[in-house]
Amino acid sequence: MARVKPFRGIRPPKELVEKVESRPYDVLNSEEARLEAGDNEMSLYHIIKPEIDFPEGTSEYDPRVYERAAENFQKFQDRGWLVADEKEQYYIYAQTMNGKTQYGLVIGAWVDDYLNGVIKKHELTRRDKEEDRMKHVRVNNANIEPVFFAYPDNKVLDDLIMRHAKDEPEYDFIAPIDGFRHRLWIVSNEDDIQTITDEFAKMPSLYIADGHHRSAAAALVGAEKQKQNPNHRGDEEYNYFMAVCFQASQLTILDYNRVLKDLNGLSSEQFLEALQKNFTIEKKDSEIYKPTHLHEFSLYLDGCWYALNAKKGTFDDKDPIGVLDVDISSRLILDEILHIGDLRSSQRIDFVGGLRGLSELKRRVDSGEMRAALALYPVTMKQIMDIADSGKIMPPKATWFEPKLRSGLVIHKLV
Repeated sequence: MARVKPFRGIRPPKELVEKVESRPYDVLNSEEARLEAGDNEMSLYHIIKPEIDFPEGTSEYDPRVYERAAENFQKFQDRGWLVADEKEQYYIYAQTMNGKTQYGLVIGAWVDDYLNGVIKKHELTRRDKEEDRMKHVRVNNANIEPVFFAYPDNKVLDDLIMRHAKDEPEYDFIAPIDGFRHRLWIVSNEDDIQTITDEFAKMPSLYIADGHHRSAAAALVGAEKQKQNPNHRGDEEYNYFMAVCFQASQLTILDYNRVLKDLNGLSSEQFLEALQKNFTIEKKDSEIYKPTHLHEFSLYLDGCWYALNAKKGTFDDKDPIGVLDVDISSRLILDEILHIGDLRSSQRIDFVGGLRGLSELKRRVDSGEMRAALALYPVTMKQIMDIADSGKIMPPKATWFEPKLRSGLVIHKLV
């Protein structure tokens, strides 16, 4: 069962939140962070992307960069840009995108739940990326950014959240980059705190939606500290890491599409002919065509859109992996026809999150940068949870969650 706790968040004063808050570290590169931070010395990018404080071209993995992160984190606290709350509490974080709002609870997740599988993952992690985030957690002795969890729908928690959401939020702003609304409420009432803790304790599992590397890094650093402390008791703050947990049914997963640099030496006609083995093909026209159901794909090639429908027998509806369109397209198109096997390392393929729309696929092909594009029907949260429950791992680049969590609203110290 899931074990969570409230914590003393470190947060910007209400009047500074829009100066401090930022996008997550991993959705933009160093140059984009440099531009977004501009001359704003309060931007969280100075902590989560501190290479922007160094000359252009400085590696984000330079030891000086990690040291600067810790220096800046301390500076933010010394100057009152980040202030610790007086008591342990939970927080409610709401995001509104295109008129739809999802409500999350900001909690301290138990390190051991990650290690023993109560917190379930659906993606592989890379050790180099884990180590980068571990260094960041170690040097700051804090979880600067939250991870993104889902939990099975729970009416008690939903009622509690909706009751608090009627009150004026602590923070309420529109993020300048995405135009989405972000709000935060504080849950300080002891009865409500106990209710949240008790309701999570009834849940057999929590699910990582986004932030697998941050989850791994936070848990592994916590485990390190357990071993390093000869007087370890189990109730220390480092036994927990910060997560925002959303009800599964509220989450929005967008399509995660593919653009292809070449057709593996095939002409367009040969490629379409090869596709006929496993797909029925319907030629559309130049108007953008979006997949309308599971196992349908959109192909953009030579200025024309095609609907590809996987034939029966090419997938197994009873296999939580085999039923996924990312698996079907990887097996039957990318691997079998184009000989693109490792999606993580191949330079012949790139990926476009659904928020950019299929017009971005068209643009990259029409520009000559890419040869063709493949659009997929989105994965569902149920599919993700089924895969996590089965202990299996999803194919790479399968999910794109929106909106992304804003960073800097709450920080969790490990001491």
